Amino acid sequence: MSSFKKFTDFLFSKQSLRYVCTTHFWGPVSNFGIPVAAVMDLKKDPDLISGPMTGSLILYSLTFMRYSLAVTPQNYLLFGCHFVNELAQLGQGYRWVNHHYGSSKKAVEAVTETK
Repeated sequence: MSSFKKFTDFLFSKQSLRYVCTTHFWGPVSNFGIPVAAVMDLKKDPDLISGPMTGSLILYSLTFMRYSLAVTPQNYLLFGCHFVNELAQLGQGYRWVNHHYGSSKKAVEAVTETK
């Protein structure tokens, strides 16, 4: 039996189809908009980043990463969604701190003072 056949049998089994019809599947799928938007925002101007909102989203993702492993059955799809969001929000937080308190802010101020 080929591995492709095994995969398709698993994919279209009653157990897999039953899983796709649960909130354990659709909740994380609908939540993936948050980390996708966060990853896309990593290229935007740091002036647009809200520090308090980024901090809130960091705590939100940490909370739901923990929750996804505390429920029975454990929801690894939800964990993955919030793990990606956590990494993206930490990147945004780093950019925000660097922009407002780091060397890039001082360099911009130095250039504007010399003009």
